[in-house]
Amino acid sequence: MGFNRSTVMVGVAAVLLVGAGTPAVAGQHHDHEHEHEHVTGTRETVRFMTYNASLNRGTAGQLQADLATPGNAQAQAVAEVIQRNDPDVLLVNEFDHDDEGRSAQLFRDNYLAVGQNGQEPVDYPYLYTAPVNTGVPSGLDLNQDGTVGGGDDAWGFGAFPGQYGMVVYSKHPIDTAGVRTFRNFRWTDMPGNLIPAGFYQPEQAEQLRLSSKSHWDVPVRIGHRTVHVLASHPTPPGFDGPEDRNGRRNHDEIRFWADYVSAPRVSSYVYDDAGARGGLKPGERFVIMGDQNSDPHDGDSWPGAIQQLLEHPRVQDPLPASTGGPEAAARQGGANLTHLSDPAYDTADFNDDPAPGNLRVDYVLPSKNLRVAGAGVWWPAPGESGAELTGEYPFPTSDHRPVYVDLSVAGRR
Repeated sequence: MGFNRSTVMVGVAAVLLVGAGTPAVAGQHHDHEHEHEHVTGTRETVRFMTYNASLNRGTAGQLQADLATPGNAQAQAVAEVIQRNDPDVLLVNEFDHDDEGRSAQLFRDNYLAVGQNGQEPVDYPYLYTAPVNTGVPSGLDLNQDGTVGGGDDAWGFGAFPGQYGMVVYSKHPIDTAGVRTFRNFRWTDMPGNLIPAGFYQPEQAEQLRLSSKSHWDVPVRIGHRTVHVLASHPTPPGFDGPEDRNGRRNHDEIRFWADYVSAPRVSSYVYDDAGARGGLKPGERFVIMGDQNSDPHDGDSWPGAIQQLLEHPRVQDPLPASTGGPEAAARQGGANLTHLSDPAYDTADFNDDPAPGNLRVDYVLPSKNLRVAGAGVWWPAPGESGAELTGEYPFPTSDHRPVYVDLSVAGRR
């Protein structure tokens, strides 16, 4: 769920998992009825999709056990949703990480590569996953309750290391040598950060990590061009106290990417887990993807949090929309009735009474040097094909909806 909330060995290499095989050819995408087809020998557009699939479990190893055989109902439904949308590059949020990456492989092989409910299988020869901060003990009393231990005192909220992790699947080669991760970046090293003054002890504030999960720069090779997938899943801006530590952290986790794609004078403070400094080089193509846990106008976000990306001079917002979002907001009522954001752009079906209502929290935001050919939130209205895969609580898949953008990687000239 999007509004849910390692001791780490410095220098341990991130887990890189790249499937064998030749890259698939991305095809022409037709936005009609949320479907697109691949045309052999052409590369008209490439579909980038983010999906908080709620493939998280309450105990370590449970997801891997669930995916070891092909019969898990939720995983089948999630795979069907992915197959219906057929993305070329896919980020899955809330996918429990294990050190060997077995869960990511099992989901690919036992579910995505097997046709679900009459859908065509989808093949991802390449995938990337790496450790995250969720559930990793900090050894500090980060919630100031007088005891050390539990999810609130982990570097990122979680019951065990790797809970609420993420994975990138791709039909195109991943440049593993070029991947950068920022899991260990310290919040205090961001100039002008929003760390709540007086809440953390000085020795705690000095060690705090910015990423509640991680921030990844995953370069994907599409033809002769590289697109940097900037993947993250900032903390929800709630579940705290008047100090608003999670709202502040959410703002700065979002800000990290805004600074990363800015001019070198802005991004010079950034360093990755290998010690390399600086942000993305000017002129590079990128797509910022993930559950950012921030709506432009509604919910509990720190003011202007997601606007740091939506209004960034190097970023474009394709405004993906759905037919199911407005229908759900009108039918469910509650907090939705007072929202300022257009429900057509909602991506998550949250509790409506008393709050927060349905929100736009999942984003696919391309750089302005990529041409947008289409975009959408896959939220079919009742009676439309696939509506049974979204539903309402308890959800057959997730409380989030996939968000996709079709891009011409050749970009603008």
